[in-house]
Amino acid sequence: MWKATPSWLNDIAMDAAFFDVPLCLAGTPLFSGLSINELMRIAASCQLCHYALESYIFEVGDPCDSLYIVVSGQVKLFLVSSTGQEKVIEIISAGQSFAEALVFLDKPCILNAQTLCETVLVRVSKKGVFEEIDRDSHFAKHMLAGVSRNLHGLIQDVEGYTLRNGMQRLIGYLLRELDPNSREEQNTITLTLPASKATVASRLSLTPEYFSRILHELVQHKLIKINRREISILSVGRLIKYGSP
Repeated sequence: MWKATPSWLNDIAMDAAFFDVPLCLAGTPLFSGLSINELMRIAASCQLCHYALESYIFEVGDPCDSLYIVVSGQVKLFLVSSTGQEKVIEIISAGQSFAEALVFLDKPCILNAQTLCETVLVRVSKKGVFEEIDRDSHFAKHMLAGVSRNLHGLIQDVEGYTLRNGMQRLIGYLLRELDPNSREEQNTITLTLPASKATVASRLSLTPEYFSRILHELVQHKLIKINRREISILSVGRLIKYGSP
């Protein structure tokens, strides 16, 4: 494993002069709804960072001194067992943030973060976040809400691992972006897996072999078509019924 320091390439540094950090912050669930003054103060503690493919943003044991927002690219959060087996916790895409809870632990990082492609991040310093919390109780409540959303997502993951079989987990993952109230009304949709099949399989706590068998079964039943990482759902309604207990 290798760890790369963020490189401030000339073109990225030039763009940084025009990059609207407050607007970027406002577009994320973690900072949406804040006033322009709050956004400006947080923006003052931010850096625009560029990472190459498979760069480590942080590793287990590193200081937790920042949280991050993905401007472009993708990041995987993962753990590695004593036997070297990798378990993907989450795949973070553009517009999402990560490491929010870690900055409050006052302990070293408990997981790894690595880019899945060339990635640009906004790095928000822990110092800037804590200064704003001390200044503004409204902001403190906002941060608590963000951490609570992460906890809710973790509980949903645990529920999925323990109460759903592999087929149900995969179907739920494919349909995760659809509004639950309008799923039945939609017919065909096409989506692209955010990472390799092996990475997505790890995210769902499935072996790559079992993940492939499930996809093959769905293809055989003419519920989906696959073209590399692109998956076409041929009938949302039928796929939902197929994954029902």
